[in-house]
Amino acid sequence: MLLIESLAPANTTATERLSLSFELRCKSRLRTKLDSGEEAGLFLERGAILRAGDKLLGKDGRVVEVVAAPEKVIEARSNDPLLLARAAYHLGNRHVPVEVGTGVLRFGRDHVLAEMLRGLGLTISETEAPFEPESGAYGNHGGHAHPQGHSADGEGRGPRIHDMLLKGKR
Repeated sequence: MLLIESLAPANTTATERLSLSFELRCKSRLRTKLDSGEEAGLFLERGAILRAGDKLLGKDGRVVEVVAAPEKVIEARSNDPLLLARAAYHLGNRHVPVEVGTGVLRFGRDHVLAEMLRGLGLTISETEAPFEPESGAYGNHGGHAHPQGHSADGEGRGPRIHDMLLKGKR
């Protein structure tokens, strides 16, 4: 089994690939298989979220590239930017991980949320695609997140506003 305990530099050439769903990319301890079929064990810093393209360093020196595996998601589409913003607000208000694209919001399968957005006027469809949601307002954009406070949803998106207020009073 390949043991992986750290990230590799982003410019390192990978020799292996590891395809994981978003849910599995949020786990810091995981027994899994590389795309080649070889077993691997992840023992990463708690709270780290792996993003597509991240590189991991195996104990034997091999570099593994993280791939966002296709998974079942819901896509909400509209050509109206205001309608998309309203939909994103409602999803964010429910702490739902959301991937934002041009004319589309993508989120994990949840038929109640899909019906809510359909009621707002968006076109809803289910599909299978890689899922790479936003890292959150306090997260590390474009890479893995390292929390500096606690996270109510367990996804390690960084400090919450009350954490920041407390730090300012010390």
